[in-house]
Amino acid sequence: MQTPHRGDGQHFGDDLADGLVVAGPDRLVLHLNTAATRMLGVDREQSMGRPLADVITLDDLGGCTWYDAIRPYDGIETRSRLVESAWFRPDGREVLVTGGLVRERPLGPVVRVSVSMRAVRQREQLDRRHSDLVATVAHELRSPLTGVKGFTATLLAKWDRFSEQQRRLMLETVDAEADRLGRLITDLLDTARIDAGRLTLRIGPVDVAGLCGRVADSVSAASTATPTSGAPVLDVPADLPEIWGDADKLSQVMTNLVENAQRHGRGEVLVSGFAEPAADGTAGVAVLVDDDGDGIPEGLRDRVFNRFWHTGGPNGSGLGLYIVRGLVEAHNGEVSILSSPTGGARIRIWLPVAEPETLRSGPTF
Repeated sequence: MQTPHRGDGQHFGDDLADGLVVAGPDRLVLHLNTAATRMLGVDREQSMGRPLADVITLDDLGGCTWYDAIRPYDGIETRSRLVESAWFRPDGREVLVTGGLVRERPLGPVVRVSVSMRAVRQREQLDRRHSDLVATVAHELRSPLTGVKGFTATLLAKWDRFSEQQRRLMLETVDAEADRLGRLITDLLDTARIDAGRLTLRIGPVDVAGLCGRVADSVSAASTATPTSGAPVLDVPADLPEIWGDADKLSQVMTNLVENAQRHGRGEVLVSGFAEPAADGTAGVAVLVDDDGDGIPEGLRDRVFNRFWHTGGPNGSGLGLYIVRGLVEAHNGEVSILSSPTGGARIRIWLPVAEPETLRSGPTF
């Protein structure tokens, strides 16, 4: 077995500062770069074709190896990423390890494991990012909590001074702020699961047209906006092919997209859908959500999928589109931002039909 070359005499990935180890479906090492051989203290040629567990000999100083703890080929079937964590080389030096898992189909076996390693000197950068995240989360949580605390403290101190109508208005405000806090906590939990690659999907047949209709009704009933942002207009054929996915997670995706379109548009929100195969012929369904707002400049279209990204205004947690992308990619789908015909934003999601092989091939006995 030969190590891949770049074509200029160097092995693939040798220009990376991080260590890289790649293993195939048989759990044998296919490739490792120079940085990985240095960090692991192994010889490249002798490591090729050996079991991944024998090449990555990092442990936690307590006798538990990285391979036994992470179980990259086993574990949760929906995992696609490995959380970065600290492990130790035989000489006691610390290494930060992360990686990715590739599956040929949802919930299928792992066919490739890519493991990335970096020196512990980069831990300070990681710690700074974590500190920034904690500060942002604390800020997002403080706003609704401040409202709840302010109104409850006022009611407790001056209950008799307010009329029944005033007390009811304050309690309704507290209730709304509590709902906002609950939604934020849910978003944060989903964000953590996406970051960890540990989303749990309950797979089953999903009627896309029916799902879009339920989301439109729900958003319309819950909306307190002006009449210009009423129920979304639907153009989703009832005969779209069923996709196999998590109906609750996909409802969350569509709800986020429709509510986001209502916040940033001036009037009508259009939801349309159609069958569309991928470039490789994979059957799938595309859904478009169009608004008539100012749109999103091309230079910002990738950034809006970042955590806590705000395009203006205080509304929203800044997690909606980050969660949308995470949930769509967990279904092996794609999400992108385009321009709508009215000049506003168009969010396009594409989801594979992903019908289980047992149904495609007929019943087995």
